[in-house]
Amino acid sequence: MARKYFGTDGVRGRVGVAPITPDFVMRLGYAAGKTLVAREKLAAGQHPAVLIGKDTRVSGYMLEAALEAGFAAAGVNVILAGPIPTPAVAYLTRALRLQAGVVLSASHNPYYDNGIKFFSAAGSKLPDAVEEEIEAHLDEPMGCAESSLLGRAKRIDDAAGRYIEFCKSTFPGDLDLRGLKIALDCAHGAAYHIAPKVFHELGAEIVSVGVQPDGMNINDGVGATVPASIREAVLKHGADLGISLDGDGDRLLMCDRAGELYDGDKLLYVIARSLKDEGRLPGVVGTLMSNLGFEHAIKRLGADFVRAKVGDRYVLEQLIEHGYRIGGENSGHIICLDRHTTGDGIVSALQVLASLRLRSETLAQACSDLVFYPQRLINVRMKNGFDWRSDTGISAAIEVAERELGDSGRVLLRASGTEPLLRVLVEGRDAELVEQLGRQIASAVSSAFE
Repeated sequence: MARKYFGTDGVRGRVGVAPITPDFVMRLGYAAGKTLVAREKLAAGQHPAVLIGKDTRVSGYMLEAALEAGFAAAGVNVILAGPIPTPAVAYLTRALRLQAGVVLSASHNPYYDNGIKFFSAAGSKLPDAVEEEIEAHLDEPMGCAESSLLGRAKRIDDAAGRYIEFCKSTFPGDLDLRGLKIALDCAHGAAYHIAPKVFHELGAEIVSVGVQPDGMNINDGVGATVPASIREAVLKHGADLGISLDGDGDRLLMCDRAGELYDGDKLLYVIARSLKDEGRLPGVVGTLMSNLGFEHAIKRLGADFVRAKVGDRYVLEQLIEHGYRIGGENSGHIICLDRHTTGDGIVSALQVLASLRLRSETLAQACSDLVFYPQRLINVRMKNGFDWRSDTGISAAIEVAERELGDSGRVLLRASGTEPLLRVLVEGRDAELVEQLGRQIASAVSSAFE
């Protein structure tokens, strides 16, 4: 069933433009509340309870109030956590034995966007079937429970402190970060008052960047999607390494003392090596966008490698299906399933640092045998609804490229989920050949529309 509002990571868009409007968000809260009430089947007088967290966008105040009203109208109790990272909502929902968690955030997007994403009682993203049930209720008129059945709301004052202690608990108890100078970029986002305390309390000297949110500067020139920010901070302050998070704290980028950047593939590899040392690495989950050199490196460790569709929810599905512990995207969404139920930038950084400490290595040394293959990604505009898979010209160009690349490369064509674009990715050992083949396929795609 095609979903009308939910994308791969909840509902997202520009504030004030449907669906990110106060009235819609209130109806969404009511629809989600009705779904919870129907599914939980609690005893008379009991109410399901949800946790609501948000990042630092100015629109969070407005949307939080609307969401709270919708849930209360459906008979659901609400616990307000204030600004905390997305993975903190997942953790607290599970730790407090609540029925669901909700995050108001548009992650790495500019401040004028916002979004709503849900977590289940287990701290994982909602299954498609539940999201479809919520959407079905959205098509119904909004009602209101009778006064005696309305939900209540309260604030939890120690949400940040609880999450800080959880993050620290994922770092080995016999290790510390003393002697390390870390530059930390929090993107003026949800981790601004949390991440510095986690790393400082474990012993590191911290130089903080992006920790002065004003409601409109989230991700503005800082954070994991602006690599120059953490690189500049590391070099300016002579830090041993840098850690950069995105606006809602679930994405991670790192930088070594020389200014070299390390994306999700590289950081996953560092964690994988430690799990291999412990005999706990049956396999790793990447995505369709993971570098082929990363896949080959994981296989050299003697582990299996599985590719999921792009999106951390699909990475999690593959982790659970195969019984693996780690997986993620090259964008920096990393899931350490033996530590948390969802991607967590702080927790992932701690696992990387633990690996470096245990092996007495730098990031450069840990990745010295990891060789990435050249990639060429070309976005080609196409008509909506065009069936590119059935076009003989495109198929022929792909066949030629795959034959040229052999086992040392790959071709991937993927339609964008948000724009009328076909993304053409070619990867291989020879950069010139990769460029040539990428252009040939892109040309075939363009010709299909002429």
